[in-house]
Amino acid sequence: MPDKNGSIRVLIVDDSALARDMIRSILESEPGITVAGEAENGAEAIARTIDLKPDIVTMDIEMPVMGGLEAIERIIAVHPTPILVVTALTGVRTAFAAVSKGALDVIEKPDISIENMRHLIHKIRLLARVDVTAHRQAMGRKPATSHAHVTAVQAGLSQGKIVAVAASTGGPQAINSILSHLPASYPAPIIISQHIAEGFTQGMAEWLNSGTHLKVVVAANGDRVAPGHVYVNPAEHSMRLTAQGIVILDNREKGLIYHPSCDTMLDSVGRSYGERAIGVILSGMGDDGVVGMQTIRKAGGFTIAQDEKSSVVYGMNRGAVESGCINRVLGLVDIPNELLACAGSL
Repeated sequence: MPDKNGSIRVLIVDDSALARDMIRSILESEPGITVAGEAENGAEAIARTIDLKPDIVTMDIEMPVMGGLEAIERIIAVHPTPILVVTALTGVRTAFAAVSKGALDVIEKPDISIENMRHLIHKIRLLARVDVTAHRQAMGRKPATSHAHVTAVQAGLSQGKIVAVAASTGGPQAINSILSHLPASYPAPIIISQHIAEGFTQGMAEWLNSGTHLKVVVAANGDRVAPGHVYVNPAEHSMRLTAQGIVILDNREKGLIYHPSCDTMLDSVGRSYGERAIGVILSGMGDDGVVGMQTIRKAGGFTIAQDEKSSVVYGMNRGAVESGCINRVLGLVDIPNELLACAGSL
């Protein structure tokens, strides 16, 4: 937590002195944030996390002596601390593997653009408040029930249902957890809008694909969605779905704070699929997705929100819950069983 002066203390970990200097200069220009220290590799990062007790660690992945993946795993084990992976686009897939080790989020190494600087600062302010121990306990809890099975799901093949997922900060690990518990025979296509930086979508899709029996791809214009497949909204476009299950990618709307737009995707699913739509809103900052979830609920679809305890950031999902449009509020570990039941029910 922030120190007695209310300042967020950051440990910067990167083998590049230039990258460390860039991050330091960005952070030191911001009131309420101080740099507690620096480390050049994972081994130093572990020692300095224990010694300095920062509120948050920014972590590179590819480093000498010890890489970021091993360092993240050890830090979470010995001194649980919020970790934000800050990486180059060339290491995106490996960076998302860091989420499996306990990192809370992944962003691109910042440049001198105002937008990227603000993005880094916003992430640090947001994630420094996360109770990592409580979050991981909630993530690791056993499902409350197991009331749906693959055989029950197969009965829903002819119903033409679809699952639409919206997420932001904390979304990648939540999505990975959900997909890893669904069978290859899952009878509904799944489409995902996850707030993410341009250039990161392919790496996230590949990482998700490696941990599930489903086929995960980046959605392309004109795709016809199919059961057993997962379609990830590319960051550069807003995504809509027609009543015939055809993906339409539009140029991103100007002025959007978060992208890709969860509301655009969810709204189209509600309008096109009506009562056959299953909307899921997960961890994330802001309120993107709330209006789209309302559309699905009003159209007769079924809506699910991740609960506060298992969320990295209880923002988007909180807004949806408070709007009254959610049928079920569930811990992350209970969502797969609910999706199995929904797809197999009339």
